Amino acid sequence: MKIFHIQEDFVLESGVVLNGIDIAYHTYGTLNPAADNAVWVCHALTANSDVADWWSGLVGPGRVIDPDQYFIVCANILGSCYGSTGPQENNPKTGVPFGKDFPLVTIRDIVNAQIMLRKHLEINKIRLALGGSMGGQQALEWAVMEPEKLEQICVLATNAKHSPWGIAFNEAQRMAIETDPTTYDNHKDAGRAGLAAARAVAMLSYRNYLTYQSTQSESDDHKIDNFSASSYQRHQGKKLVDRFNVLSYLSLSRSMDSHNLARGRGSIAEALQSIRARTLVIGIRTDVLFPIEEQSLLTTYIPRSRLEIIDSLYGHDGFLVETEVIGALVKPFLAGKSFLNSKEARKLVKGRLSVDPAMPGSETF
Repeated sequence: MKIFHIQEDFVLESGVVLNGIDIAYHTYGTLNPAADNAVWVCHALTANSDVADWWSGLVGPGRVIDPDQYFIVCANILGSCYGSTGPQENNPKTGVPFGKDFPLVTIRDIVNAQIMLRKHLEINKIRLALGGSMGGQQALEWAVMEPEKLEQICVLATNAKHSPWGIAFNEAQRMAIETDPTTYDNHKDAGRAGLAAARAVAMLSYRNYLTYQSTQSESDDHKIDNFSASSYQRHQGKKLVDRFNVLSYLSLSRSMDSHNLARGRGSIAEALQSIRARTLVIGIRTDVLFPIEEQSLLTTYIPRSRLEIIDSLYGHDGFLVETEVIGALVKPFLAGKSFLNSKEARKLVKGRLSVDPAMPGSETF
């Protein structure tokens, strides 16, 4: 992991000024002499910049996004707790961590920081920017902000404006966090119970009825307590608590809520119509958090765009899990070709609607 130190003042969309920021990032492969072979991965809510670890089915040697061919970049987003400036970092004005005083950072602010990193890395053109969920929101915002710099984008399970439904889920999680009286305490274990509860709420939106029915059903009809679904929720909460910061979670959920391509640009349609990048939009039929109507809206207005809908037992988390089918769609798109409409390819797109024990859980979303 590397750190890009931005020394000058960083002005947020709200008008608040951060006196310098740090952006943590990973790179893989080599930038070519023309500086136009970059693939930029925008990560989602609680992921980090090590994309070769959490999206290894897509990124890595021999994968669709291969460092032998592309210069791959993933930057940890502003407000996170994996190396970039966030609530846990010291405020230069006070010398103590920002804590609950960390200002609102919008998706547009996050992309502005990544644009500064692009310039620092001397990347002239981004061959492909891709991301799912909150990562897709960043890729879309970037395609509007720098239409001449992004040649192609691939966005998965995302939208042009965060929906009232998505905001309500995030607010429910924030309410759960703030019931924990330790949330704003200044010690490493602050807010653990609240964050665990928030993650349990989030899991209901990342997965769906079919996921739980297939993976958490009980075989013992005499059971009256200690259900598998209950322990699963607690397990997922503990996993997030062990690796993430509660104040970053509060901050980034608000960042996601801020997403609106229309802000200051007239309308959603006008903003999307300004995108010049060739665009692949992937929706997941079983996604209850970002329903496929939202991806359909994107391709209604983005000029050079195509919509692909895949099936997955894993709902919204399918953008992390279904790397085989996603790779089958991204590979020809990245090469500038149309998706091969073969029986084999369409069988992949039909996806997975049964349990595969080899599939990971929601680890990094």
